[in-house]
Amino acid sequence: MVLTQAAPAGGAGGPAPPAATERLQVDALCFSHPGGPPLLDGVSFSLAAGQVLCLLGPNGSGKTSLLRCVLGLETLAGGQVRLDGVDLSALKPVQRARRMAYVPQSSATAFPFSVFDVVLMGRSAHLRFMADPDADDHAAARAALERLQVGHLEHRRFQELSGGERQLVLVARALAQQAPLLVLDEPCAGLDIGHQVQLLQALRSLARAGYAILLSTHSPDHAFFLRARVGLLAAGRWQGPAAAEQLLDAATLQRVYGAAVQVLTLDQGAAAGQRIVVPVLETRHEPPADAPPAVAGAGRSDSGAGPGR
Repeated sequence: MVLTQAAPAGGAGGPAPPAATERLQVDALCFSHPGGPPLLDGVSFSLAAGQVLCLLGPNGSGKTSLLRCVLGLETLAGGQVRLDGVDLSALKPVQRARRMAYVPQSSATAFPFSVFDVVLMGRSAHLRFMADPDADDHAAARAALERLQVGHLEHRRFQELSGGERQLVLVARALAQQAPLLVLDEPCAGLDIGHQVQLLQALRSLARAGYAILLSTHSPDHAFFLRARVGLLAAGRWQGPAAAEQLLDAATLQRVYGAAVQVLTLDQGAAAGQRIVVPVLETRHEPPADAPPAVAGAGRSDSGAGPGR
């Protein structure tokens, strides 16, 4: 397989469907922890139906805090969050739940719920007080499981699943909620490559079906795969949103993460045209793992000339 170094692109990636409906609007959002310095300062973006927005940034940059602000779980120091044009603070919890579904980074339960029970919990926003789920709710839960291709897990105990299976079930629970906006906090964290691919393919399919998707991730490769727009958080600064191909060049990633990288484009095989980010590791002075012990005076100098020449 041949790799070519990617040049920054000027065009947008993954255009939204025509006449896309704006699901989420964030205007000049500011947030800080009590007694702490500003963590988020002037963050603004919008997210329409069929669009994916990836939040990228180093640990502690505020990605999860931004998601919590969007969910209404934190008190803003300034700015506004709107769902379908309505101020988040004016919406009751059940109204928020019908507009926005949340998939946490991980979820453990001490109770022996079945997978089906966990997904059925996504229907709570549509139930009357003290009402039991009816046949329509059961059908919605099963449809969500099938859409994520985890219907065969329906009768398993949730706590017995692998990490990848749990994440897919949690996304199914969000789908059963039938909210048009999905918010996911590092959904691929801790997953093996097979489950990462399965989850990312599911998210790309959901975006094509018209869902608006906001997620945080540590991998720029995810943004390229999802053909997403990207917002960068680093040292209290917000940059974006812009298409991944436009924003994620080597210089920007090095500034954000403090590590040298190359952005490469695959040009052969089924993944031809896909961009990936590769860290640049300094190996010039490291001997191969199977090399014999060095002998004093016997090696080449940095200039390539041997001893006595």
